Parts: sequence; C-alpha cells; structure tokens
Amino acid sequence: MKTLLHICCAPCTIYPLQILREAGDDVTGLFYNPNIHPYSEYVKRFHTLQKYATDKELRLIVGRDYPMEEFLRNIVFREEHRCRRCYYDRLRYAAHIAKKGKCHRFTTTLLYSKFQKHDLIRDIGDSVGREVGIPFYYEDFRIGWKEGVEISRSLEMYRQQYCGCIYSEKDRFYKDHPLPKSLISRRVARY
Repeated sequence: MKTLLHICCAPCTIYPLQILREAGDDVTGLFYNPNIHPYSEYVKRFHTLQKYATDKELRLIVGRDYPMEEFLRNIVFREEHRCRRCYYDRLRYAAHIAKKGKCHRFTTTLLYSKFQKHDLIRDIGDSVGREVGIPFYYEDFRIGWKEGVEISRSLEMYRQQYCGCIYSEKDRFYKDHPLPKSLISRRVARY
C-alpha cells in the first residue's frame, strides 16, 4: 500500500509513521503547512522534520513555497471557521499530490493530535478524497500520543507549543498571560 502522509511536524509523525510502516505501507511524507506562523516557527518545524525524515529514511515532499498570504486571505473575517478552512486547504493539497504520485491513499499526522478536531478532519478528508478521486485513510492515532511524546523528548526534538497559526498561538498564550495593565503607560494608552 503506497500512502502519502501529510505531516504537520516531526513529533506528530513518530507514531503514525510507525503504525503505517508496521502495516506494510510504503510511506511518503508531505510537508505543506502555510498555516504555521511566524516563518521562523515554520523553519524550526521543517528542520526538525527534515532531520527525523533523514534518520527514518522517509521520502519527504515539501509543499510549494510558503503561501502565508493565501492562507491569511482565506481566514480573515472567517476566524470562527479557521480550522475547517485550514484542514481543507492542507488535505486538498495532499490529495492532489497523492493522486499525482500514484499513491493508493492519503492521511495526515493531524490525526495523532489530541488537540485537533478528528470528526472534522475525517469529514473533510473523505470529502476531498471523493472530489479528487483518492481515498482518505482515517485512523485514530491518538492512542499513541503518550508514546510519541516520550520518543520526541528522548530524541530532543523541537516541540512546538501551539497548533501553528497566529490565532492558535494567541489562544495558547494570551489567555494565561495577557499584558498586565500596570505595564501599559497612560501616556501610550492615549494614542
């Protein structure tokens, strides 16, 4: 079985890659994530994945450039649906690459994260798969969450603290650490 695995980051790749290979799949990875901001974060995640892919002899396809502006245009004023649009964009791109590469199916490491919306990913993956003409493979990789985290830590991988987009970064950090009002100067606040 030739499977294209859309990859969001190296730590999330560990368990799904292991399971797919144990099942006998010939896996090719795809790094396409215009949702990751800022660019310095994108580069950290890519370099960590590149090293892991080399260590695991995983063929890796890197998506077109870094279409951040396109991602933002698709999200602005639709923030409440940002995950749906983000999943759709990445899974649709993965389906087209999988079909072009004559894969039997495609899947995503997003299915490893306990923070992602699995029902939505599955629905979009199935829909995009039908639209493009290649099956989407769903497996709940969350059962390997703890194992993947332990392995990524033992390998001293860079482990990001938020999903990727600037909205998720704010959700992760701002709610617990807003700028204290005592630090805001009255003089500055007037402007």
